[in-house]
Amino acid sequence: MFNIDQHRDQFTAAELAALTLAERMTTDARNVDEEVWAELRAHFDDGQIIELAAVIGLFNYFNRFNDALRVEITAPGRPPASAAND
Repeated sequence: MFNIDQHRDQFTAAELAALTLAERMTTDARNVDEEVWAELRAHFDDGQIIELAAVIGLFNYFNRFNDALRVEITAPGRPPASAAND
């Protein structure tokens, strides 16, 4: 799993706020607290925050859907890892 703290110096404050929202929404959505919202408001307007939350939620949905159906995601031009076992 990606660790924000290990790469903190590679991101702007706005990007870190968005990544923190993504991490919280993904691991424990009920733990998106006032501190997270305040940091987001320092960098984004309400519409941008809604868009961030929508995109994060959508990708979490895609991940859960694909995981449940055991859909293997591959890079273009690369065979699935399971093809190596055939």
